[in-house]
Amino acid sequence: MRISDAESRVMDVLWQSSPRTAEEVIAELAEPNGWAEATIKTLLNRLLNKGAIKAERDGRRYRYLPILRREDWVRSESEGLLDRLFGGQVAPLVAQFSQQRKLSASDIAELRKLIEDLDDEH
Repeated sequence: MRISDAESRVMDVLWQSSPRTAEEVIAELAEPNGWAEATIKTLLNRLLNKGAIKAERDGRRYRYLPILRREDWVRSESEGLLDRLFGGQVAPLVAQFSQQRKLSASDIAELRKLIEDLDDEH
C-alpha cells in the first residue's frame, strides 16, 4: 500500500491515539502543516479508500482508526527504499549514510551491536 508523505502525517496522528474524529485530526495537523480543513478531510478519504483506516459512526460524526499497522508500513517503506536505491543491499545504504553524515560514536556502537546480534543468530 503506497501512502504519500501527507497521508503518513495523518496516519501518525491516528497511530499516536485513536479513534479520533476528523475535527481532532484537523486540530492536530492544520496549523503546523498550513493545511486547510478540506485538505485533511481529503487525506482521510484517500486513506479510507486505500483501506489504511476505517471510520466508525459515533452519533452524527465518524471516528477514524488505523487498520494499517505502523510496523507494517515502516517495513514496507524500508524494503522499498532499500530495493529502489540499493538493490536490496544493506551495506551500501550504511556506506551512503556514513559518507553523507558523520556517524556518531553511539551510532557506530549501535551498528556494531546489531551486527554482533545478527552473528549470534546465525
